[in-house]
Amino acid sequence: MLRVSEHVMKVMIVIFYLPPNTPPPIRNKFPQKLYGQAVSSWGGKYRYRKVGFLESIPYHKLYRGVILVRDEDIDSLLDFLKEWDTIVEVREIIPLEEDLEVLSIDKD
Repeated sequence: MLRVSEHVMKVMIVIFYLPPNTPPPIRNKFPQKLYGQAVSSWGGKYRYRKVGFLESIPYHKLYRGVILVRDEDIDSLLDFLKEWDTIVEVREIIPLEEDLEVLSIDKD
C-alpha cells in the first residue's frame, strides 16, 4: 500500500523530452550525459563507467523522461536540461515514503 509521507519536504516532479526534430546523434548522447553509461572496449576486457549528471544528485526515475528530485537540486537540473534544449515541465508533489527513502531525505 502506498503511504503519503507526513514529512514536509519539497519534492519536484520533472517531465522532460527532446524536441521532435532533434537529430539522432543528440538523441543518443543526451541520455548518456544525463544518466551515465557503462562502457567497454576490446571485447569487454576493459570496462568503466562514464558518469552522468544525475549521479551527482539524489533522484528517483519513474519513467523515461519523468524523475523526482529534491527542491534544492532543481536549479542545477534545469540548467543541465536547458543546455540540451529540452522541453520541461516541473511541478511540486507530495512525496510518498518510498520517494523520501530514494531521495535520501531524513524522515524524522
